[in-house]
Amino acid sequence: MHDVTQIISALKKGNPEASGRLLKIVYDQLRDLATRNIANERSDITLQATGLVHEAYLRLMGSTDQAAWNDRSHFFAVASEAMRRILVEAARRRSRLKRGGDRQRQELFESQISAPEKCVEILAVHESLDSLEAVSPESAQLVKLRYFAGFTIPEAAEILQISPRKANQIWTYARTWLLAELTDGDTQRSLAESDEP
Repeated sequence: MHDVTQIISALKKGNPEASGRLLKIVYDQLRDLATRNIANERSDITLQATGLVHEAYLRLMGSTDQAAWNDRSHFFAVASEAMRRILVEAARRRSRLKRGGDRQRQELFESQISAPEKCVEILAVHESLDSLEAVSPESAQLVKLRYFAGFTIPEAAEILQISPRKANQIWTYARTWLLAELTDGDTQRSLAESDEP
């Protein structure tokens, strides 16, 4: 943990070797995080954990927010957010392609409509997060870490620098708020089922 904080400090000072050293230290943890994210996706997703790690890391290193990283916890919170955005973008692409992209629309009969897919759920939760963030930023951050990044309550609590008990209380509030906000039954079930610590 201390090494990550030192390397982040070196990055802030403009050390050109710090980026490579940081990747070596955090790669396995980022891969675990990506694997958890991918596990929450549909089975036909083409994005692999390695690709998600590399894309997120490239975004992190290309970001102007590096100077704002305080320590290991903050770095992983930002990495989690980057992965969430990548997954949301992928869900939007799949959703757009599923709807035919630029093809001409045709009316479908109710019997032709299939069950909602995971990408619809991801987008629904993502879009509701803006409203939740306006009410409770800490709750929105916890949802990002739990729902999109797959962190457990203790892991998310460590990243947010709060107690697991407090994180559990915030998680209960956030889930209740989102369940009330979302009307899609499949999304509600998915959030309700993610009650494990």
